Amino acid sequence: MNQRKVLIANRGEIARRVIRTCREKGYMTVAIYSEADQTMPFVSEADEAVLIGPAPVLQSYLQAEKIIQVAKEKNVQMIHPGYGLLSENADFARKCEEAGIIFIGPKPEVIEAMGDKVTARKVMQQAGVPIVPGVEGSADDIDQALSQANSIGYPVMLKASAGGGGIGMQICYADEDVKKVYQSAKGRAKSYFGSDIMFVEKYIENPRHIEVQVIGDHHGNLCHMFERDCSIQRRHQKVIEESPSPFLDESTRKKICDTALLAAQTVGYTGVGTIEFIMGEDKQFYFLEMNTRLQVEHPVTELVTGHDLVALQLLIEEGKLLPFAQEELVQQGHALELRIYAEDPVTFFPSPGTITKYERVEGEGIRYDDGVEDGSTITPFYDPMIAKIIVSGNNRGQSIERGIKVLETMKLEGIKNNIPFLQKVLEDEAFRQGVYTTQFVSTLLDKK
Repeated sequence: MNQRKVLIANRGEIARRVIRTCREKGYMTVAIYSEADQTMPFVSEADEAVLIGPAPVLQSYLQAEKIIQVAKEKNVQMIHPGYGLLSENADFARKCEEAGIIFIGPKPEVIEAMGDKVTARKVMQQAGVPIVPGVEGSADDIDQALSQANSIGYPVMLKASAGGGGIGMQICYADEDVKKVYQSAKGRAKSYFGSDIMFVEKYIENPRHIEVQVIGDHHGNLCHMFERDCSIQRRHQKVIEESPSPFLDESTRKKICDTALLAAQTVGYTGVGTIEFIMGEDKQFYFLEMNTRLQVEHPVTELVTGHDLVALQLLIEEGKLLPFAQEELVQQGHALELRIYAEDPVTFFPSPGTITKYERVEGEGIRYDDGVEDGSTITPFYDPMIAKIIVSGNNRGQSIERGIKVLETMKLEGIKNNIPFLQKVLEDEAFRQGVYTTQFVSTLLDKK
């Protein structure tokens, strides 16, 4: 039998991370790369690499037909989409199926149903999963948005149905806010996601953002792999994630994880996915969305459960059973993920450039998932994330101290970055005590 081969339809650190596990598990890898990425580490680390197009994603990493053609030419059996790009594109998953290539992810119908937030809300509500109070259906014009906002009661969140990463999302406290932001939010949603469908829901003030990792095989076995706390956010974009959440007691943890399982069972989920919840100060939680792919922050789950999620994805698509039952899964220790971005530390705007010096800090409880090395260029064409540092320890205090030490001693020169900001977070007393909410960053930046 020929060695199994996986094409990675992604780039940067996630491509490199998938290559690492594939090599460990005996899979050959095919990387695709744009003209801007030809010198990036993931290209040389794959067994084979194919130029897919010019730098812009629409001409390269989003060229679904071209990617599938490369997979056929290279006799690939599986395509791993990573996250972002085509990872939640139902049409791409369907085209893979039609080409006889395994798409590493759930069925296209599941991606479709969960990718539309309005549809997902309806599905979850019917299943008995608590959802944020809102009006069913979309807000197709500004008058409809105003009417829905008033029927729900301010504050409300105006959201893009196809959105993610905080794009097309606006908090509104009065009619004037809706009038001011509706058209711009609609326009941003259209330009980023190809859909300008908007909806309105209640805004939960001072919330926590808790997500639960779920995983299912093709034999009907489904487990949760506990929660991650993703409340340290800037402009609705996650910056630091951790597991376990310092906010949850065991009773609440069981309740939210069981609810995530119900959500996944409702759609017959297979593969690795995440159910995201918003949780109020009263520990009441509500379904936000389902991400039908691997998450950026998946390493913290790997470190507290001891399971490689990419290896599990491969195993599932080989048709094998999950190697554990729910009662065999436990959280051990604590893990934090710190996202390092190429951005101005004051304005937080992306700051592309060339890395002149990059030195990792090695040691116990320190893991790097990165896509760069000395001389790598962070271009304006892609997300400006440079690396993820994942620190773990026997307890939360130990992982925080390791994070502080790594940030103090690692070297990253030639490019503006957010390391000073990450240090400020880890040293903040509210963060150290675990009493933060999604408003933490704006409060921290207001401190003198």
